[in-house]
Amino acid sequence: MGKHTSGNKMTTQMCGVSLLFFSLLVLSDAITLRKIGVNYGRFGNNLPSAYQSIEILRSMKAGSVKLYDANPEILTLLARTNIRVSIMVSNDEIINIAANQTTANKWVEDNVLRYYPDTIIRTILVGNEVLSYSSDAGKQIWNHLVPAMRRIKISLRAQDIRNIKVGTPLAMDVLQTSFPPSNGTFRSDISTSVMVPLLNFLSSTKSFFFIDAYPYFPWSANPINISLNFALFESNIKYTDPGTGLVYTNLLDQMLDSLVFAMTRLGYPDVRLSIAETGWPNAGDIDEAGANIKNAATYNRNLVRKMTASNPTGTPARPGALIPTFIFALYDENRKTGPGTERHWGLLHPNGTSIYQIDLTGKRESSDYETLPPAQNNVPYKGKLWCIAAPEVNLTELERALTSACNQGNGTCDSLTPGKECYEPLSVTWHASYAFSSYWAKFRSQGANCYFNGLAQQTTSNPSELHDFK
Repeated sequence: MGKHTSGNKMTTQMCGVSLLFFSLLVLSDAITLRKIGVNYGRFGNNLPSAYQSIEILRSMKAGSVKLYDANPEILTLLARTNIRVSIMVSNDEIINIAANQTTANKWVEDNVLRYYPDTIIRTILVGNEVLSYSSDAGKQIWNHLVPAMRRIKISLRAQDIRNIKVGTPLAMDVLQTSFPPSNGTFRSDISTSVMVPLLNFLSSTKSFFFIDAYPYFPWSANPINISLNFALFESNIKYTDPGTGLVYTNLLDQMLDSLVFAMTRLGYPDVRLSIAETGWPNAGDIDEAGANIKNAATYNRNLVRKMTASNPTGTPARPGALIPTFIFALYDENRKTGPGTERHWGLLHPNGTSIYQIDLTGKRESSDYETLPPAQNNVPYKGKLWCIAAPEVNLTELERALTSACNQGNGTCDSLTPGKECYEPLSVTWHASYAFSSYWAKFRSQGANCYFNGLAQQTTSNPSELHDFK
């Protein structure tokens, strides 16, 4: 009898200890999920070293870091830093991993086991915005995405690793309909073939739906009908979804809930969301309204405050939900192609200094920040623009870009032939400026931009009226 009673007490004590341990794990997990992560992109030729970058992340008190590969030097430096790490399988590795378990095992051996657990790897992201690539080659990867994720998960389980999530970051263009949020629907070309198996995998493994969500893009595409303050978490405007009656006070919540409703439509209402990328550009081209330091600081500060709150707000469709969030990006990256904003999402300049002050812990009061420079470009530019050669660029590279632009055809450089009206002054800089502007004017509507490998810039002055090209 006494032994039986003692056994009951011991069992009760063990259960109590187990319950306490589980509760502490849940609490620790919740605290970790509330810490803001940062995307560490390295597409620049003037960035601090990996060692300096890790020290910067530590000084910023980043809770986690997301890499776009599994860089050995960085993963080694992250050991024993207490920073949670997300690593990535590149898009071009997906098909081979999907086809062969041995290949998946080798990837995990080389990129996880070599560093884990000293480096706190918590997420493996398979591919990056895979479903946004619609070329024939890009589409080939679509149906291999989930099989590759399964193989990576099998490899982890074979090593008895249970605390690393496997997912894939997607862009908002996976949605066919996103407004109002209750109408959220995945694209018809991926809904059944990719999204259903993906959601099934995420649900069964208790992983996250990772989304790259940038309110800047829908706002900048429609600044007349979307309030800038609504996009910056600064608005008193309230939008009521006619389908659900849910009330929205910011654009990000609308975007996230459109995904919730799209998942619910396919029978997966409980898959958790994680924001793999979000942010606001601190600068951009002349025709990129709203890309400035004030808006970038305002958005990211408010985002941090929302996501790190001790009582998380979640979204209207998921009140109180914790949403792990990574800000894009650590640095401005000067080697990224495309419009000017592509090179200006950083929290920091390439030399490691702050572009604006931000506290990733969310504890700093708004009144404690220094005054931000006023926004000068919140209204879309409506004047004329030209694309000219940037100053002080390498003339050999400029001549190469000039030749490339002229070889596109469609009469881009007809006026530069000898005897034609724009042949003189005879200089590489002038001819390049004419060719860049001509090409941009012809192909801008098809997505061309004024970049030309960093050799061009926009101007509001007609280059034919300038006299410094000789």
